[in-house]
Amino acid sequence: MGEAMYILDKVTSYEQIINRSRFICYLYPINSVEEANEILKQIRKQHYDATHNCYAYILGESGSIARNSDDGEPAGTAGIVIYDILKKNELTNVLAIVSRYFGGIKLGAAGLIRAYGSSVAKALENVNKLKIEKTTALIIEIDYAYYNHIEKNLEEYSQIEKQFTDKIIIKLSIPENKKITLVNELTNLTGGNIKIT
Repeated sequence: MGEAMYILDKVTSYEQIINRSRFICYLYPINSVEEANEILKQIRKQHYDATHNCYAYILGESGSIARNSDDGEPAGTAGIVIYDILKKNELTNVLAIVSRYFGGIKLGAAGLIRAYGSSVAKALENVNKLKIEKTTALIIEIDYAYYNHIEKNLEEYSQIEKQFTDKIIIKLSIPENKKITLVNELTNLTGGNIKIT
């Protein structure tokens, strides 16, 4: 999967009333299925009297772990709708829950889809999406004599560790899409006197 994925910068919620039904959407950045289940448990406790607590979550660098639930709403009108909006926004490590208090007027399938969809979409307007880069680790081995040549080029990357033995060994974490460029730069700067794994 080449496309970028995004995570949320904070927890947020949005509430709206449609035909007397109250829809409250909560968005959470999450890091694990356990965390998703823990938050769901809290929200279900908090909204124990809600008619439905529908949700969807997406996890993993490529969004490969996902679950959604209609929680008693007609199939296809809630959980998958919530999921689709998260997916369309290229989000991962995210949990969206929409608690609904039924107000006495049936909304019909199309109305439900619109209501759940817009609750999530409007909640998303309150947050920023942070891009996550796929990163890769490089190990660079270099003679002391060449270290000054390349030092500048490494500044923008997060250095995991440095060892000074008979050579200098540097572990770097860099965005995957910069790897080839950096390897070429370092090789040129040192005239090939460098080992990169």
